[in-house]
Amino acid sequence: MRFRKKLEQATLDILGRPLMSLWMRSLRRRVVGRRAYDELRRAGKPVVILVWHGKIFSAPWTFRRRGIMPLVSPSQDGELMVRLIDKWGFKIIRGSASHFMRRAWVDMLRELRAGGEVLIVPDGPRGPDRELKLGAVRLAAETGALLVPYTLAAARKRVLSSWDRFEMPRFFSPAVALYGEPIAIPPGISADEMERERLRVEGILRRLDGRAEDLLAERKG
Repeated sequence: MRFRKKLEQATLDILGRPLMSLWMRSLRRRVVGRRAYDELRRAGKPVVILVWHGKIFSAPWTFRRRGIMPLVSPSQDGELMVRLIDKWGFKIIRGSASHFMRRAWVDMLRELRAGGEVLIVPDGPRGPDRELKLGAVRLAAETGALLVPYTLAAARKRVLSSWDRFEMPRFFSPAVALYGEPIAIPPGISADEMERERLRVEGILRRLDGRAEDLLAERKG
């Protein structure tokens, strides 16, 4: 078993990034809504990118080589993700959207206060599916960072029977990559207000998935 695990890891290290690049480049992608995000980054504004766990497949390739700090769960799935993205210029930290380790939290605060960028899977690592944890909202409230949702809808895809309904677009599929409008969280808000903001952001992310599917249907039509 130990040899098999090492073989799987070695295969991922050698073939993972080239295969992912080939896979993503094969998609007939239309990118929508990226301008506002790009303007924030050109202005040096701190950003927290939000991607649902079930939609994370395209994110490592999409956000590679930008010096982004992704929060990766300390799980087996997280370990596989780290091995895949390690050489793509990410500033990897380990933790989760539901249980921030103190060191990870401090690192993200420091990165955002310096005008950097963090990527969070807000319903990870174990769900419930599409239920936003409070961490991203707290980060934005404490640092002034803007939350930027991201999703990808593919016309042809495989949906796994996992808790997150994980989506894997098929090679050469038409697809829409959609960035949501930046979301500001007021500073110094109370616990009740924080919960209202959490629900607001969760609703925006859920509707973004629907909007991506609508754009994809318009494209096919």
